[in-house]
This record gives sequence, C-alpha cells and structure tokens, in this order.
Amino acid sequence: MKIRTVEYAGTVVTPGGEVPGTLPQVAFSGRSNVGKSSLINTLLRRTRSKMAHVSATPGKTQALNFYRVNDQFFLLDLPGFGYAKVPKALRNQWKGLIEGYLSRDVDVRGVVHLVDARRDPTPQDLQMLDFLAGLQLPTLVVLTKVDKLKRSERKRAFDRAAARLAVDPEQLLPFSSKTGEGRDELLAALDDLLDGPE
Repeated sequence: MKIRTVEYAGTVVTPGGEVPGTLPQVAFSGRSNVGKSSLINTLLRRTRSKMAHVSATPGKTQALNFYRVNDQFFLLDLPGFGYAKVPKALRNQWKGLIEGYLSRDVDVRGVVHLVDARRDPTPQDLQMLDFLAGLQLPTLVVLTKVDKLKRSERKRAFDRAAARLAVDPEQLLPFSSKTGEGRDELLAALDDLLDGPE
C-alpha cells in the first residue's frame, strides 16, 4: 500500500454516533502514551503537518477520530486507555465508547493494538485483546518504541510480550516512529486486513 491521500473525515463521541461514510475501517488502539499518534503520523507520512495530535499529556484523544486514506478506508483512532491521571469515570466512559462502537454492526476489518516494547503488557491490554477475540476481530499487535531498546534487550522484550499475550513472537510487529522501522510491514498488514472477508 502506498499512501497517496489522507484527510480528516470526522469524529464520533458516542458509541451510537453516525459514521462519516461507508468505507471499511481499521482501528488503532492502545494505552495512553504508547505512541499511537506518532505511529499514525509516521504510517501516513504526516510528520510535518500532523493528522493525529501528539500531546505532551497522555489521554488527550477522547473520541473516535476518522481519517480517510486513499479514498479506500478509514483509519480509526480510538481513545487511549488506562492513563492513571484521568478520572476513573472518564476512563470508564472511553471504555464504553470503544467497546460500544466496536460491538456495533460497522465495517471494522481489524484492529491494530499497540504495546510499548519497553513495558510489559498490562491487564488492560489483555482485556482489550480478549474483548477483540470475543468479537472475532482480526488483531495485529505492534510493539512501539523499539528504537529505545538495546539489541540485547529486544529479544527479551519480544519473548516477554509474546508470553504475556499468549501469541507467537512472530505475530508481534516491531515499530519505531523515529526510524520508520516496521512502516512497510504495517502497511502490508493493512492491505491484508482490507482484502479479508467482508
């Protein structure tokens, strides 16, 4: 996949909100501060005029943001979850928004779930993956910020994440917004998701 055009298409703030079109969707999820906005901007080659807002304060994405890519699909940016400094009531509201939306009859072809390569997957990560498995949504796990790991730390980090998430280490895709590592592989994975059964 080559990224030719990207435009912001709209925001949904309630689980039943109106989707800004009928294109298939690929959702991106992950804990706050996992590097989701940076990954999206790197993936879409929007590092100068950023599409997804990168904030110094984690937990800023509070709605479902849709980006129309190549007039082919929507990249759906889900709110980050699990950030301790956000009030619990608001965290629960975001959880309801994410789970309520993904449970709807909308054309979500798959979910790219991000985990910080430097940290162990959290209980919230496991809950999210269990929830997606229950919906039978294809899910790709991406380990972000791999450039911050020394070569000697990298295999250990991948083995640890694979064991905690109960997946094969080869099912984990490394990604660095700083070096661009993993970008081509992630674009190819999006192609596969979008070509999958409707």
